[in-house]
Amino acid sequence: MSEPSLRRRKWFGRLLTHAALLALAAIFLFPLLWMLSTSLKPVEQTMVMPPEWIPHPARWSNFLDTLRYIPLPRYTWNSTLVSLLAVLGTVLASSLAGYGFACVEWKGRDAFFAVTLATMMVPFPVLMVPLYGVFRELHWIGTLTPLWAPAFFGSAFNIFLFRQFFKSIPSELLDAARVDGCPEWRLWAAIVLPLAKPVIAVVALFQFITTWNDFLGPLLFVTKEEHFTLALGLQLYQSQNGGTQWHLLMAAAAIATAPILVLFALAQKTFVRGIVLSGLKE
Repeated sequence: MSEPSLRRRKWFGRLLTHAALLALAAIFLFPLLWMLSTSLKPVEQTMVMPPEWIPHPARWSNFLDTLRYIPLPRYTWNSTLVSLLAVLGTVLASSLAGYGFACVEWKGRDAFFAVTLATMMVPFPVLMVPLYGVFRELHWIGTLTPLWAPAFFGSAFNIFLFRQFFKSIPSELLDAARVDGCPEWRLWAAIVLPLAKPVIAVVALFQFITTWNDFLGPLLFVTKEEHFTLALGLQLYQSQNGGTQWHLLMAAAAIATAPILVLFALAQKTFVRGIVLSGLKE
């Protein structure tokens, strides 16, 4: 095959790939664009058939009205507090467990790691009743504690990511520090963790998004509205007073989505690098 023909085939292949990616991106962007469109509409346009994409006129005041309609600052503070504590807990616990599975030799290590991975197959609904019983005995029901405390015990997926990354660190570096008398906890804190910034960013972003968007956990364990997170608080206003103020609810949803989009945009390069580096070594 001649070189011009080969170039045309490569160009055509790239064109098809980009077209497919753009089509998929449009599908995933559709709910976001509809949310933004509805958040700027007057209430009478929200249920018009056929739907109108471009609001006329655009009501930016919906975002201010939302703050009077829904106590967003309180819900946002609860979600932020729970998410940050969950991130802190899962980074500390999962990195420590990942270090133990990757960098410390001990009997039965691989078997315990296999059991840890197996816990990923247990769905949360199976654990709801026993967890509720444990938290009730601890007098945590009705507080925010059940939403972040389990993160301090780590999670199998995040432990797996840390383990994979730590196995890519040269063992000679750790052995040299051990010869100098460095204890394992200091190896983890002073040498391994500073090298693990990419995977820390990945785990932190995953955990933050998971906790921020969690609805079932707050629904089970939170009883007072003053402790509601954004996911649970917005659902409360979906059918209030016999009807939903969709323009205000979508404005609130846009505000709730903004931190996730900003966080991912700022950490995108580190996020991708962490995902790649976590699979370097088996």
